[in-house]
Amino acid sequence: MIMIIQLTDRTLLKLSGGDTQTFLQGQFSNDINLLEEGLIQINAYCQHQGKMIALIWVMKKSDNYYLSFPSDLADIITKRLTMFKMMSDVTIENVSDQIIQLGVIDENFEGAFKLNDQQSVALVESTESIELGDANEWELACIVNDIPEISLATTEKFVPQLLNLDINEVGVSFTKGCYPGQEVVARLHYLGKSKRRMRQFESKADLRVSDELIIAGSKSAKASGIILRCVKLSDKSLCLATVEVAYEDDEITLNNAEGTRLIKIKK
Repeated sequence: MIMIIQLTDRTLLKLSGGDTQTFLQGQFSNDINLLEEGLIQINAYCQHQGKMIALIWVMKKSDNYYLSFPSDLADIITKRLTMFKMMSDVTIENVSDQIIQLGVIDENFEGAFKLNDQQSVALVESTESIELGDANEWELACIVNDIPEISLATTEKFVPQLLNLDINEVGVSFTKGCYPGQEVVARLHYLGKSKRRMRQFESKADLRVSDELIIAGSKSAKASGIILRCVKLSDKSLCLATVEVAYEDDEITLNNAEGTRLIKIKK
């Protein structure tokens, strides 16, 4: 289904200046030096303990870089980037009021940046003559395509491995060099498999971001997982959530042992 959705809940920062590429290379988890125009590169922005403050979509156009992320993290991200750029030749500008972000599903949109085989993001100045679709369709496509999200409710709760960003280095480069939290992320990678991973689930009830997954057989002192993003459909809800891999096929309930049941989607 061809669909264009205005991404009203995402902030867009424009970074320009001679030191921008080097600056971003030292801040984010992926290899900015390999980013090609027309593509979206997913990056974890971590604090020094390796926990993700945000997931940022990075786009390059000429010598400028555009960073897209949830608007509820705008103040945190902007202040942090501004603090670390110090005396570098980097200008940070919030262009959310000048440039509209469109999520494009199953369509070739001129000048759009490819996120995956089904989704892309277009940066436009006007939506005149564009028929806009339902925001839930974009959320659904992100869940189906395993595109995780970090919001204010889930910031600093996960290392990149829990969101599968290490698999095929889709969001983390293990050869690029230093960035905040890099030592922790690399150590976990070389120690072996992550005990928690991101999976798709469905439920008959309404779900909320940051709801906790409870598994009776787990010996963990904390919840067995957390919902990252979710969407309500006509007859069910779908979500992406972290879960303990050893128990991912067990009975899973939300928030307490008597709570809503989650069913893992088999792929």
